[in-house]
Amino acid sequence: MASFDLRNQTVVTLEDVDAAARAGASELLVRNGAIITPSARESISARRLSVNESGARPASQAASEWDRIFNSPEAEVIKAEIVDVGRKLWMRQYVDGNGGNISYRLTPEVVLCTPTLVSKADLKPADLCLVDLTGKQLAGGRPRTSEILMHLEIYKSVPEAKAVVHCHPPHATAYAITGRVPPTCVIPEYEVFIGKVALSPYETPGTQKFAETVLPFVKQHNTVLLANHGIVCWADTLTHAEWYAEVLDTYCWTLMLASQLGAPLSFIPCEKASDLLAIKEKLGLPDARLEMKECQLCDLPEPGSIAIPAEKAPDAADIEAIVQAVTDAVMASLEGKK
Repeated sequence: MASFDLRNQTVVTLEDVDAAARAGASELLVRNGAIITPSARESISARRLSVNESGARPASQAASEWDRIFNSPEAEVIKAEIVDVGRKLWMRQYVDGNGGNISYRLTPEVVLCTPTLVSKADLKPADLCLVDLTGKQLAGGRPRTSEILMHLEIYKSVPEAKAVVHCHPPHATAYAITGRVPPTCVIPEYEVFIGKVALSPYETPGTQKFAETVLPFVKQHNTVLLANHGIVCWADTLTHAEWYAEVLDTYCWTLMLASQLGAPLSFIPCEKASDLLAIKEKLGLPDARLEMKECQLCDLPEPGSIAIPAEKAPDAADIEAIVQAVTDAVMASLEGKK
């Protein structure tokens, strides 16, 4: 019998069961006292896996355990910070109505997040939700945000990510709805904390497809423009993620103001830009340019412009077309040699 060892985990999720199934396991080894989420138990039953629980808590006891985690002193500190960040976003007019969402990875298995249909100006600690990495709500009196799926994809892809902020700052969103991104090498602070940004393709918000649009970018960028939508930022703390939103929107706003002066932008020389990237690397911040040469560090717009074409990941159809074109060229070359 092939076993899959999960004894180092306090919580067994649906994702763990899926990993065991992919590994061809027929038995799960679960630590004494572990919690098996209801969705994980359903998957275990559907896959007909056996479980060596050694005293794992049944699902009926899990709710009280989730409530304990949700109301723990550690969680209460994070809830207060989420409320503070939400108020800052609203005061800076980065969210309107019930827009935007905020989350924090409380443990490797669970995430605190904002609820749906609540203004960030009115948010209270009691409004927040606790979810697992599949998006299943574990605690909290209000329904969780539908866009938590995007946050969870970031957490699963970037181990360094502890907090995610999604909002709609108007100047940055103006770039997102025109399919352009701001140039680099203009303001030092922007280079260090944000730098080159990417633009993810549009999908319907709240869907799994929407969540996956950021995956090609989040390992090399801590801030991504969301086409026709807004922005998303991740960081080591909630406050830092909110800072990145401020830095990006202020930068975009400044470029728009500069464009009205009738003079071209001046740029930081590439050799000086490399100094800023060195600072960024010491801070442990990601940047797609860290492996580039000095002459490639600055993205310069066309004369008179304050934007450049966005870097886009090829979609599946593009990749298939490229592969087919290469295959056809190779076959044609082989035919010519016969």
